Amino acid sequence: MTDFQIPITALYVGLNGLIALALAYLVTRRRQATKVGFGDGGKPEMLQAIRVQGNFVEYVPIALLFVFVLELMQAPLWLLHGLGAALTIGRVAHAQGLSSSTGQTVGRGVGTALTWLVYLVGAVACLYYALG
Repeated sequence: MTDFQIPITALYVGLNGLIALALAYLVTRRRQATKVGFGDGGKPEMLQAIRVQGNFVEYVPIALLFVFVLELMQAPLWLLHGLGAALTIGRVAHAQGLSSSTGQTVGRGVGTALTWLVYLVGAVACLYYALG
């Protein structure tokens, strides 16, 4: 094993990877139920499942990149775990909220707020360490 280790990033990549897999499974299951092999087939429930997964995929990579870069920069553990936990909790809340309704839900609101907080804190912290 090398001296180069990023256990905190690995933890949150692993957790969010499992969430991504679960969301992909739910899309596949919805495809089987609706018999839609491609796209949404004009079915709102199919579009909803696709967007739950899509929203996750749109936000998580850059947020995990913040954790990765900050871990490389030896940022404090509380910051790394704060970002990783907020991201993971936020994305689960958002997925649950959007899965239950395409309208406003507490889960969507909490998930969006936590994710945007991760983006703001992660971006500012990266700039701080880069310019530090």
